[in-house]
Amino acid sequence: MFIRYVSSMKSWILLFMMLLGFTDLLILLDKGISIKIGSIVYLNVLFLLSFICFFIWRYRKETKYTTALVAITEEMNDDWLETLPRPEYLRDEVTSEVLRTAAIFFRQKLSDCKRAHLIENDYTASWVHEVKAPLTAMKLTIDAHRSDPVMREIEAEWLRIYLLIDRQLYISRLPFLESDYVLEETAIQRLAAKEVRELASWCVENNIAVEFEGEDTKVITDSKWCRFIIRQLLTNAVKYSPDGGTIVISTEIMQTGNVILMIKDEGPGIPAHDLPRIFDKGFTGGNGRLQNAATGLGLYLAQTVAAKIGITLEVQSEPTKGTVMRMMFITQNDFESIRTELLT
Repeated sequence: MFIRYVSSMKSWILLFMMLLGFTDLLILLDKGISIKIGSIVYLNVLFLLSFICFFIWRYRKETKYTTALVAITEEMNDDWLETLPRPEYLRDEVTSEVLRTAAIFFRQKLSDCKRAHLIENDYTASWVHEVKAPLTAMKLTIDAHRSDPVMREIEAEWLRIYLLIDRQLYISRLPFLESDYVLEETAIQRLAAKEVRELASWCVENNIAVEFEGEDTKVITDSKWCRFIIRQLLTNAVKYSPDGGTIVISTEIMQTGNVILMIKDEGPGIPAHDLPRIFDKGFTGGNGRLQNAATGLGLYLAQTVAAKIGITLEVQSEPTKGTVMRMMFITQNDFESIRTELLT
C-alpha cells in the first residue's frame, strides 16, 4: 500500500525536490546571501525531515478509506454495503457513491436473472412432467407386448429417453435441494437394487450381469437424491462395461462406522491423467470420446449432489482393469444439522 501511495504521489515529491534544489541554487548563486555550507545542509535536512513527517501523516490520513475498503474485500459478506467507511475527501465520496450505485445496479440484475432462472426451471419441470405422461403410456404398451423382440429393442431406447428426461428434472430441482432434503434410515443395497431394476432392459440388451455382495447395511441419507447418485454411477458402469461383463455392487463398513457402497465394472478403466478431472463439468475423457454418447454431466451432477447431502465420492481405476466408484456415507450426517440451524 505504501509503495503504491508513493508512486501515486511522485509528482508532488518531485515538485518538492525541485523547489528545494532551486532554493539551494539561489542561495549559492546570490552573492547578496552569505550562508555557510553547513547551514545549507542543516536547512536541507530540516526540510526533508519536515516533508517526511508531513508525508507519513498524509499517507495515514488519505489511505484510511482505502485500507478500510481492502479489509472489506478480504472478509466480503452480504451486508458489505452497510459496512462502507465514512469518506473524508472528495475522491473517497465519489468512490463510495460509485460503489453504492454499482451494488444497487448489480443487485437488480441478479434479481432479474434469478427471476428468469426460476421461470425457466418451472417451465422445464412442467415440460418434463408433461413428457412423462406419454412415456408412461409407452411403457405400458411395451410391458403388454414384452414377448415381441422388437418391443425389447424399443424398451432399451425408451429407457435412454426416460433417463435423460428424469435427469433434466433433477437438474431443475438441484438449486432447491436444501428445501427438498429429507433424512431417513434406509438399506443402501435396496436403493441400488431399485436402480438396477430401472436399468434392467439396458443390462439385458448388453448381456451385463449385476451381482450384490456384502450385507445390506443401513445408512442415514435422502433416498431420492441418493438414488439419483447411484443411477449416474450405474449408468456409467453399464455404458462402459463390455458385452457379457459383470457389475458388482458391494458394501463395506469401516472401523470408523462409515459405510461404503462400491460399484465395480469391468470396463476399459480410466487413465491416470483423467482421474483428477472426471467430476469436472463437461469432461468426457478418452473413453467418453470413443463412446460418442458421453455428455460429461453424469459424474459432475453426482458429485454436486453428493457434496450437498454429505456423501463422499471416490474413484479407483486402472486402464484395462475396470473402475470402482465408492460412495462413503458418514456415521453422522452434518448437513441436516447445518440445514436445521439455517432454517431456524
